[in-house]
Amino acid sequence: MPVIQIVGYKNSGKTTLIGKLLEIFNAMNLRVAVIKHDIHGFEADRESTDTFRHRRAGAVATAITSPWRTAIIEERETMLSGLINHFEAYDLTIVEGFKQEDYPKIVLIRSREDLPLLEELTEIRAAVFRQEAGECLDNDGTGGLLAGSGLPCYHINDVEELAKLIIVSVLSLNH
Repeated sequence: MPVIQIVGYKNSGKTTLIGKLLEIFNAMNLRVAVIKHDIHGFEADRESTDTFRHRRAGAVATAITSPWRTAIIEERETMLSGLINHFEAYDLTIVEGFKQEDYPKIVLIRSREDLPLLEELTEIRAAVFRQEAGECLDNDGTGGLLAGSGLPCYHINDVEELAKLIIVSVLSLNH
């Protein structure tokens, strides 16, 4: 099952990068699912909706579906592997977060302080640097501090190149 994780610390640009990658993959007619990890909790229902009232009344799971959309809300944590299995019919699943899981990863680095991620995490396919982390790159953009590691390094705006990396290494396609 083709999965790529986009990981990094808060405000590293994960959601923005995923949005740009989705535009490229949609233009290629790839069907892509996205799973987002939120360690702070979230509220998807609005107070005025029927599903919110059902949960408030004690339902431990609710679902709503229409001809265009389906949403399922369960009052429990779901393992990442279960979520990925749910999306097995799609061409690619992009996972935002879940740093400690063992799927192929692209790691976003904001500054030198984030560099330990590159040693702490597994299955890293590339490092992506933001403008603020420019000191981590040498003049030709090949990696500076990571020279010799063999790890591909990209600037956050190199979205087309990142998409190619995902297509070749995760989807095993030659587009």
